[in-house]
Amino acid sequence: MSFRVRLPREAEADPKRVVDFVLAWKLARVRGDLELAGQAIVAIRAGVATLKSSPFIFRKAGQSPFLRGLMVSFGHSGYVAIFEIVDPPDVVVSTMRQPLEDDYHWSDG
Repeated sequence: MSFRVRLPREAEADPKRVVDFVLAWKLARVRGDLELAGQAIVAIRAGVATLKSSPFIFRKAGQSPFLRGLMVSFGHSGYVAIFEIVDPPDVVVSTMRQPLEDDYHWSDG
């Protein structure tokens, strides 16, 4: 089965925001590499692409078996995308966060 991955309007800015956050964080600490942003986008796209084939393999992120979290490996901390399988074959990514962000939290359900 193939799933459709959607980002609601309120989550569309999340991938850019988390990439900007990591880039600013990295540049503030060491001489950053501007290629980092492009590499982060590639990692995020590859991670989200996995939702098209197998969203049920990811960790539950709440009480519902349909609310899950995707860990996207990148650098030392990566990214977390919270998504819900709303009506198979639809997968909705509700938020994407970088664990170093002040408002980051992970629900263990």
